Amino acid sequence: MLTDPVPISALQHYLFCPRQCALIHLEGQWAENRLTVEGRHIHDRAHDGGIERRPGVRIARGLALRSDRLGVRGVADVVEFHQPRGPGPPVPFPVEYKRGRPKRHHADRVQLCAQALCLEEMLGVPVPAGALYYHTRRRRDEVGFDETLRTLTKDTARAVTLLLRAGVTPRVRREKKCERCSLLHLCLPDATGGRAGRASAYLARMLTDSRDDPYPDHPS
Repeated sequence: MLTDPVPISALQHYLFCPRQCALIHLEGQWAENRLTVEGRHIHDRAHDGGIERRPGVRIARGLALRSDRLGVRGVADVVEFHQPRGPGPPVPFPVEYKRGRPKRHHADRVQLCAQALCLEEMLGVPVPAGALYYHTRRRRDEVGFDETLRTLTKDTARAVTLLLRAGVTPRVRREKKCERCSLLHLCLPDATGGRAGRASAYLARMLTDSRDDPYPDHPS
């Protein structure tokens, strides 16, 4: 039975592909390709430097995060703490670094929002926004943590937890995105076949099945 918090990165993997999420976080499989190596180097550089101070802002790198309510843990690339003009505590602003470009799906935004929910729980202050920095474009895209994104993040965290508790790697049909996945030769989508691995449909199934969750004390 799963008792430890799931990595925040698992939420991003799940929304990209539930099978990829299970291969990494359930079966412990991993393989590198050019894209993953470039991404790892970008994250390593973002984590370097410790604490930095600038006028009106303190910057923390490689900050450990955890949320017992979500059941997740992880490490933020960068969290900026902005001092408000008036009285009050600094406002956290998480920044997640990515190697590519903005995506049509919500995986990156959910990963960032999970970091914000951890910060809110840990620090007891609201975190209204953060940013995704895409290395290819070399600029930030600000992300507001509205209720829609927060709900999707909570639902995804619960679905990932249920997936890992079930201990079953879902099957998947080959899609165009498979060509960019470093796990392609471990996943073998042509051989496994079965139901499509579209994350939105799988998320809906997992949450429907959770009505019969044998572990009702799991944080929602």
